[in-house]
Amino acid sequence: MTEFEKMVSGQLYRADVAELQALRRRAAELCWRLEQLPPSQEAERSALLRELLGGAKGSFIINPGFRCDYGGNITIGANFYANYNCVILDCAPVTFGDNVFLGPNCSFYTAGHPLDASTRNSGLEFARPITVADDVWLGGNVAVLPGVTIGRGAVIGAGSVVSRDIPAGVVAVGNPCRPVRKIG
Repeated sequence: MTEFEKMVSGQLYRADVAELQALRRRAAELCWRLEQLPPSQEAERSALLRELLGGAKGSFIINPGFRCDYGGNITIGANFYANYNCVILDCAPVTFGDNVFLGPNCSFYTAGHPLDASTRNSGLEFARPITVADDVWLGGNVAVLPGVTIGRGAVIGAGSVVSRDIPAGVVAVGNPCRPVRKIG
């Protein structure tokens, strides 16, 4: 099993191997090229993003400041909007449904490191997928941690740290982020 296969399947893997370094370099180059385009070149931005991402359905907007590790592990649904400075560490799959809106400075971290210092210092790490269902809105400065699923129609308040699953149809806030009420 390759380190890439270990990475996307949730096993411990080594990120310092040539295969993964090349994939990260490709993503960094595409992100850099994206940042060099003027705002008026919307078609070129969209084409570069479609080349970078693992899948993009329908129309979408990703504002400048976008960064990711690999890009190919990110799938976005139709009518996706990411405000400025979105960071997605996509060592595992990151899946966004339709009509997902991200405030500025939102971050999605699939990457994790072992708690045991000797294992961590050996260079091993792990990744867990993140899923954001349809019709979700995240306020600014939200961080979503490895392995989290956010349910359909949820709203995540600004500044929240989402460290566990959030059910559908709720407003959730805080650090750690917790549902505070149902919507509707």
